[in-house]
Amino acid sequence: MQAGSASSPPSRTVSASLGQRLLETAIRGWLGFALRTTRWRFEATPQARALLLQERGDGRQPGLLVAFWHEALALSPALWWWTEPRNPSMRLHVLISRNNDGRLIARIVTPWRIPPIHGSSDKKGKNKGGAAALRQIRQVLAQGHTVAVMPDGPKGPRRVIQPGILALAEKSGIPILPVGVQCTCLRASSWDRMILPLPFGRGRIVCGEPVHVKPGEREAAGQTLTLRLTTAQDEAGQPADTYPDTLASMPAQSVAEGPARIPSEPNRAAPARPPILWSILTSLLAPGLVVMLRVRVRRGKEISSRTRERLGFAAMRRPDGPLIWIHAASVGETLSVIPVIRIIMERPSAPAILVTTGTVTAAAILTRELPEAMQAGRIRHSFVPLDVPRWIRRFLHEWRPDGLVLTESELWPNMIGACNAAGLPVMLVNGRLSRSALTGWRKLPRMAGNMMSALSWIAARSPEDAARFRMLGASNVFCDGDLKTAAPPLAADATALDAARKAIGERPVWIAASTHPGEEKQILDAAKILRKAYPDLLTIIAPRHPERGAAIAEEVKAAFPSQDHTPRRSQGEWSDATAPVWIVDTLGELGILFRLSRIVFMGNSLIAPDIPIAGGGHNPLEPARLGCAILTGPAIDNFEEAFAALGDAVSIVHSAQELANRVKTLLDDPIQAEELGRMGERVATRDRNLPTRLADLICRTCRTP
Repeated sequence: MQAGSASSPPSRTVSASLGQRLLETAIRGWLGFALRTTRWRFEATPQARALLLQERGDGRQPGLLVAFWHEALALSPALWWWTEPRNPSMRLHVLISRNNDGRLIARIVTPWRIPPIHGSSDKKGKNKGGAAALRQIRQVLAQGHTVAVMPDGPKGPRRVIQPGILALAEKSGIPILPVGVQCTCLRASSWDRMILPLPFGRGRIVCGEPVHVKPGEREAAGQTLTLRLTTAQDEAGQPADTYPDTLASMPAQSVAEGPARIPSEPNRAAPARPPILWSILTSLLAPGLVVMLRVRVRRGKEISSRTRERLGFAAMRRPDGPLIWIHAASVGETLSVIPVIRIIMERPSAPAILVTTGTVTAAAILTRELPEAMQAGRIRHSFVPLDVPRWIRRFLHEWRPDGLVLTESELWPNMIGACNAAGLPVMLVNGRLSRSALTGWRKLPRMAGNMMSALSWIAARSPEDAARFRMLGASNVFCDGDLKTAAPPLAADATALDAARKAIGERPVWIAASTHPGEEKQILDAAKILRKAYPDLLTIIAPRHPERGAAIAEEVKAAFPSQDHTPRRSQGEWSDATAPVWIVDTLGELGILFRLSRIVFMGNSLIAPDIPIAGGGHNPLEPARLGCAILTGPAIDNFEEAFAALGDAVSIVHSAQELANRVKTLLDDPIQAEELGRMGERVATRDRNLPTRLADLICRTCRTP
């Protein structure tokens, strides 16, 4: 009995060991066979590709964190099999839990030259090896290796970031590369709905923009990583027929590199019902909207002689031939779409263009940037009609456009519905949809869905925006880049620039651009701090709304009581030799200012209890395009992708003291300011062909020459 019982355990152990080895071999064989027979397509942003291939240009081999959702764990080797031939120096490690399932996975992938690091985030006082794993990861990252992490593992919740990866990225300064992987597969019934690949299928690997975790900003970085990981995974799972791409006609074995591009053939929108409730509401509000227009005239926000245009009346005759209607709400949207307009106008037998704007300043920008075409009547301007059904119908009847191009986030249900009912294609270029806007539209799912189905196509400015549009029901969505990275540098009048430089002389200068009410106090507080180190410092303030120049001058007087007069550009005044502040309260002169100093703070971004602004930031690519080092407050939701793309070229400040400290650092070290400016300039000028591609697609969609 004792002998027999003593001999049983070894027998069972041998049997279990043999069965385990057979199971590992079977899983490894099936997984390898399925992944290697899948026809993969690889898509990566320029930054993601550079990180994977270690194309930094400085000779160093940086470490890299790569994040997958846990559901894609079985597919992750496909990324390394694509990367390794192109970057033989890559050394990959994978973080896996130290439970039985984790050990099984480790034994499966180790023969593929993917050594495991065992551990996961410690929870409820239980030691799961997280601290030891973090130490080991930091060591391999310091050696320039790559570590793959599933941040929602080992047991979820599904697609919820655990804190370990954020702490690691913050302490090490290593970026996190979000990756999505999908292929022809089955789904397991596990908590993460694990993807189980099938052989001879099709697959897609999508690498998003890297996430940098700055000190003290883990929460914001966690939200960004969650969004980008989800976006990448959802993008990877999009079927080819709903994700138009010029690469769709390539041989299946080819590898596509780069983001999804403009489709070779435009789609036609499906008929959509008009938004009945919204139509009734806006019709009832029409009398109040007329009163609102009169109030805006008194405030200088409307032109009295042109308010009828807001009711849909045409102030001029429609030109003969094809006509494309392009709507740009304000200054930023107008500047971004002007390169597309120029390309359309250069085409043989170019159609006429009607540009509508919602602000007087945007209309002035259009006249300034395209004077010859405006004077010749090839481009015509009208203020956009308010979104009242009968006003929109009147506008369409008088202008009879061949198609409507909207920019960024200008989504008006009645306008889109009326065009759809008239059989006109509606397109959205540089589509932008913030998290807050998505939340708002999801409260009106039927209206949002009808509106999205009425759009012929959406050219989103980023993968994140594309994913948000799809969440609202849009299908004809692609991402080919941000128009604001394709725009030329802001123009500058040579005579005015020369006069400004002579007036300033050799004084140190920094610029606060596109500021909003309440921010100027913070800026002036920073200026007072800075003048202790630089007594002759000049602070230039360029408010977003020039009519606020007089009010800002009063704030300057309160901040610098010894200064008798503050020069204002709107009064034809240049800075003198002693003025601490120069207010540039004019339109269209940021191109001059961004050439006067490399140090630029972008407004509408500082948050404080006494600052009554909603925030959202302003376009940082404009100063970046001219080689400026950029500072901003934390409220940058409207341009978060642009700021993320600029990365370390941007400094975020939270107070007047932080603003002063950062400006002083850059004044003390002009070489650092120059390097940051060059870094931002490379990002801001990386795609100059996007306007041409969009112009071609617009003309094809409108069926114009």
